[in-house]
Amino acid sequence: MSKIKRGMGNKQQPTPPKGMGHGPNMMPVEKPKEFKKTVIRLSRYLKPRKFLLIIVGIAALFSTLFNIISPKLLGDATSSLFDSFLVGTGVDYPFLGNLLLVLLGLYTLSALFAFLQQFIMASVAQRTIAEMRQEVNEKLTRLPLKYFDQHSHGDILSRAVNDIDNINNSFQQALTQMITTIITVVGIIIMMFIISPLLTLVVFVTIPLSMVVIKYVASFSQKHFVSQQEELGSVNGHIEEMFSGHKVVKAYGQEKKSIKTFDAINERLYEAGWKAQFISGIMMPMMMFISNIGYILVSIAGGLLVLNGSIRIGDVQAFIQYSQQISHPMAQMAGIANMIQTGVASAERIFTLLDEEEESLEKETSVSLDHIKGDVSFERVRFGYDEQKPIIRGLSLEVKSGQTVAIVGPTGAGKTTIINLLLRFYEVNGGSISIDGINLRELSRPQARSLFAMVLQDTWLFKGTIRDNIAYGREGATEEEVIQAARHAYADDFIRTLPDGYDTVLSEDATNISQGQRQLLTIARALISNPIVLILDEATSSVDTRTEMNIQMAMKDIMRGRTSFVIAHRLSTIRDADMILVMKDGDIIEKGNHNELLDQRGFYAELYQSQFSEAVS
Repeated sequence: MSKIKRGMGNKQQPTPPKGMGHGPNMMPVEKPKEFKKTVIRLSRYLKPRKFLLIIVGIAALFSTLFNIISPKLLGDATSSLFDSFLVGTGVDYPFLGNLLLVLLGLYTLSALFAFLQQFIMASVAQRTIAEMRQEVNEKLTRLPLKYFDQHSHGDILSRAVNDIDNINNSFQQALTQMITTIITVVGIIIMMFIISPLLTLVVFVTIPLSMVVIKYVASFSQKHFVSQQEELGSVNGHIEEMFSGHKVVKAYGQEKKSIKTFDAINERLYEAGWKAQFISGIMMPMMMFISNIGYILVSIAGGLLVLNGSIRIGDVQAFIQYSQQISHPMAQMAGIANMIQTGVASAERIFTLLDEEEESLEKETSVSLDHIKGDVSFERVRFGYDEQKPIIRGLSLEVKSGQTVAIVGPTGAGKTTIINLLLRFYEVNGGSISIDGINLRELSRPQARSLFAMVLQDTWLFKGTIRDNIAYGREGATEEEVIQAARHAYADDFIRTLPDGYDTVLSEDATNISQGQRQLLTIARALISNPIVLILDEATSSVDTRTEMNIQMAMKDIMRGRTSFVIAHRLSTIRDADMILVMKDGDIIEKGNHNELLDQRGFYAELYQSQFSEAVS
């Protein structure tokens, strides 16, 4: 639903902030500003499933412990073989057989507990994320239009999709890896101390060195990952722009320029990506190098201890395995920390959205709307998207039921703002708007909006059947009402020529029908809602003459007997309007019907003559 034309915001609105979205598999995002506070709030989403998380922790504990015990048992087998050859007593096959069975059982149990851990954690993560996604979706429906006007669609989608996926990855991967890593490191250190405190101290010489490598390599690579993300966003933006406007690119012969721009961005992406991958790729070889140093130190020290009888040879073997095992979770820590940071940063962006001020909750008033005629009154209305910079200053206007009011004027004059105020997309800063003497603010927003229907210049139809799109105008519309609305909108004829008629499924953006046909469907959708007041944003400039005639006839039919506000772009289409408001800088500078305004020889007459001259030429 990203392409719904939610707002008709005035040009003087604040500039939307840039989106900060990152894909679900991307590395770093902006660091969270309040890490601890965000983590505490995020943990509340997991609280209802704390019992399952305890089971995950227990499963991770047993899965890891079984793997940790295995090297010690293998070391005992090696010691048994070594002792049997050294003493000459022969191989103790019963002992080795029992040991083999124990190892087989341990590995089986470890795999089962690992499966249980992943299965439960996947369920916990997906259910938690589903609830969070639902909360975000419901929040978006409660936000005022102002929020959508001030934030780009890309930024909102990034929060609703990419940031949610980042949190999901942090829950499902980072959380389980963190538990496993901590248990593995602690368990291995305990087993090392049990086997030999002296050899444990030898291994600890290499651990600080590993931590230093992880810290510095991660810090150097992160800035290049951030740069990679920025350039990747530039590439995606350029490709989307060129694909959506490929006809214009080809028409003006700008293919070479487009390719040149892409090559420049792609080269920057290559440089950033190469540096990021190269520097982060250094970590594993360096960790292996440090691990091998530890291997050599343990082998030398272990050999000396075996020679003086302080330790068994099998324990040295187990110790070498432990020194190798501990390097892997140590290397994982940087990735886990980065993934957690990414998830927390995304959670912070989600919480910022969830904390946005909502439209105030309103109860439906007991006022009966059954006998509303459609007398609209503006009384000293003042409004500005920024209250310090008013757009409309003291607007007063009386519109009688059934009248057609056309609003004309240059871009930014305040035409669309009047519509926004009528529909209570924004609230007036001063004065009042009433219908049949009832202040719109005394009605709930759903009540107020139920009196209106809109036909906008930018058509919006969702992916679904033609029948569903027309019925969208009124809940519970019957088949008869849908067909009747289509007939009055002059859409029935073309609908019946389609292979599936009213069951024809519209593609995304309804590209499988023409612009004019889309407009006729939006008129049918408005008609089926049976509005008291109709709002029309003239939309015949991009259709053929015959379709334009159908649209004009459909508009006349739907306007008959209804109060109508028409935002006019071509003055020739509003000559029959009962009242024409000429707006400039938020004020009504001229008011009257077509002939009266021409006689005044003012701003309207100049606009009309200029358009008439263009049409003749």
